[in-house]
Amino acid sequence: MLPRQIQNFIEIFSRLPSLGPRQARRLAFHLLSLDQQTLHKVSKTIGRLEELDRCPQCFFVKEKEEKLCRICRDTKRNPFVIMLVTKETDLISMENSGAFSGHYVIIGEQKIWELTNIQKLRIRHLIKRIKKCFGGKAEEIVIALPPTSEGDALAEKIKLILGEYANKITRLGRGMPTGGEIEFADSETLKNALTGRK
Repeated sequence: MLPRQIQNFIEIFSRLPSLGPRQARRLAFHLLSLDQQTLHKVSKTIGRLEELDRCPQCFFVKEKEEKLCRICRDTKRNPFVIMLVTKETDLISMENSGAFSGHYVIIGEQKIWELTNIQKLRIRHLIKRIKKCFGGKAEEIVIALPPTSEGDALAEKIKLILGEYANKITRLGRGMPTGGEIEFADSETLKNALTGRK
């Protein structure tokens, strides 16, 4: 019933977070209602995402020709204090709070009670970096996982793995409500959680 182009659009976009087939179909028809110039701009903007890739140090986004992302290149930041977050939006929220001046590692989305393969790889990568650049120990590793039962269990596993590679391992204070998402917390809550880390 639908043209192949719309079917392909729905198939691809329905895989995105918060978009199921119905929302993807609505988005397709909304885009088709735009004038040609605007639709071309949207298409070009999406295409330009191919110019980005991951920072090899923290796994945040960077432009392909850059060696490291802007955060990792910033010499004013403390490289010996590293915060582990699950996703890019958590990092952005922390940055917007203005309360953290160290470095980050995005370990990837959490799975219930276990480390995913990506998380294991990224934690191993962090350990190599700590051994190579910090003489075997970071000053502090801040585990900034959501305060849920899964986040708590995962944080304990990470603490066990990284315990010998940091002088201090802390978690965000409970300024974050239990079950809350870092991405949706306001700046003041994140500042309090960071200040009260243990």
